[in-house]
Amino acid sequence: MATRRLTRTEQIQQTILYPVDWIEERSGLVGGIKYFLFRKVPGDTNWFQTLGSATLTAFIVQALTGTILAMYYKPDPTIDPRTKLPVAYESMQHITNDLWAGWLVRGMHRWGASVFIILMFMHMGRVFLFGAYKYPRELNWIIGVLLLAMGLGEGFTGYLLPWDQTSYWATVVGVNLNGTAPFLGPFLAQFLNGGTYINGDTLSRFYAIHMLMIPGAIAALIGLHLYLVIRLGVTSPPWSKEAAGTGPLNGHTPNGQAGRAGLSRFRRGR
Repeated sequence: MATRRLTRTEQIQQTILYPVDWIEERSGLVGGIKYFLFRKVPGDTNWFQTLGSATLTAFIVQALTGTILAMYYKPDPTIDPRTKLPVAYESMQHITNDLWAGWLVRGMHRWGASVFIILMFMHMGRVFLFGAYKYPRELNWIIGVLLLAMGLGEGFTGYLLPWDQTSYWATVVGVNLNGTAPFLGPFLAQFLNGGTYINGDTLSRFYAIHMLMIPGAIAALIGLHLYLVIRLGVTSPPWSKEAAGTGPLNGHTPNGQAGRAGLSRFRRGR
């Protein structure tokens, strides 16, 4: 049986798509990404449903800019004998004033932290007002609360890293507030300080928490959060005419007449 010869365009397409096909055949990753990006959503969704994606985008920006800053930042509180300034503070000044576009990257990370937290509050407010925290999405709501707490922790631990007067005394106030909590407060304050007061160990501890512990936990929870969103679907707005429970039982006749008739037949069948 004769086979059709491929045109030059088809040959080029096959060559370009070969790596994608190779990955898909061995992992199924491409199909999973397509399912995530092109899944069905309610037709009456609106801009309120984009707050979650906006929050995820803000986190990605924070992760990228934070990685760039970590390449040049030095979490060292010792005093430079030449300038009489802390090394950590000098590294931040070097990033801002000497590196190409360093002021832009630091500004994006600094102001992006506030944007990230504001978007999390807006997203959770939308979820609450739309009733998207109810069955069967309770677990996703709990994960969202944990993500909000970790986002606030990221902002708190990152505030000390410039190691200037403002960040130092603001951290003193924050740690002392945590220390007033019942039972665990004193232990939490001692853990954050790395001792009885803020010192060089505090800066190293905050840097490790800010760069490693909390971002890793946030990334893991975001993955679980997105999995549950895909599995359970997107919630329609409360005013949606297509939302569950807004129409008759079988969706055909007004006043639920056919619905009641169907329910009667069901009872007779029992």
